[in-house]
Amino acid sequence: MHGKDILHKMKAGLFSSGADTGKGKSKMSKHTTHGFHCLKGKSNHDMEDYVVSEFKKKEDSELGLFAIFDGHLGHDVAKYLQSHLFDNILKQHDFWTNMEDAIRRAYRSTDAEILDKAKVLGRGGSTAVTAILINSQKLVVGNVGDSRAVMCKNGVAEQLSVDHEPSTEKRLIESRGGFVSNLPGDVPRVDGQLAVARAFGDKSLKLHLSSEPDVKVVTIDDDTEFIILASDGIWKVITFAILVSHANINSIEIPSFSCSADLVAGYVKPRSSGRHKKHQGCSISSKALD
Repeated sequence: MHGKDILHKMKAGLFSSGADTGKGKSKMSKHTTHGFHCLKGKSNHDMEDYVVSEFKKKEDSELGLFAIFDGHLGHDVAKYLQSHLFDNILKQHDFWTNMEDAIRRAYRSTDAEILDKAKVLGRGGSTAVTAILINSQKLVVGNVGDSRAVMCKNGVAEQLSVDHEPSTEKRLIESRGGFVSNLPGDVPRVDGQLAVARAFGDKSLKLHLSSEPDVKVVTIDDDTEFIILASDGIWKVITFAILVSHANINSIEIPSFSCSADLVAGYVKPRSSGRHKKHQGCSISSKALD
């Protein structure tokens, strides 16, 4: 089934059963809204993905905290990240003065906590994409793995996160003593096991894996229409162009559809103004999946 067909069925409400959804808005800016949509795939394991979507008052600022944690080999690491990662970021001594370094340090320290608790949390792991919206004016995105953050601005979609794939980080993995193999199957995997090059947890692979995030800071202005965070289950079947062009700019509709993977998507719609028009399409400034 093609992405457009999936979205047509989604809008007809055919795939909404069993989905977990939520929404909210900023107290500081009446134009800033957010929401999320989670749906378990057809796999025979429990839902392994977790989401954060909330606003929090911190000192004299309002922080929008948004994240998707896509677990594998169990849900415990993703659930731990949901409860602890943002707390660890916000308690960094230089969070307000050097956010990029603070986020990187918090990612590393949280991964160390997870590895120390491996007997409790198990052998699994999780990818992560986090976004912190500061006073609806600045957005700080961090990620490890293959969940993505995409911003639509003036009808142009830009990927804010970085896909950490074993094929593109093969040299780094090999320098740490690991290897990348397409066997079993046809997907490049670290040590023939994990299809992402960076993740939290995965203690048995940690010598060859990194939890170092890529971090990007962007300014939010009146041309910023919305930001979408989604797990890889979304991007495997829908391109940036399809997702953005089918989104309702005035009331974002997050897609839900039948797929083997768990699906999680969230949106943030900051500081929209009346002059925005609904775009019929959205060009892509970074490579989209087919």
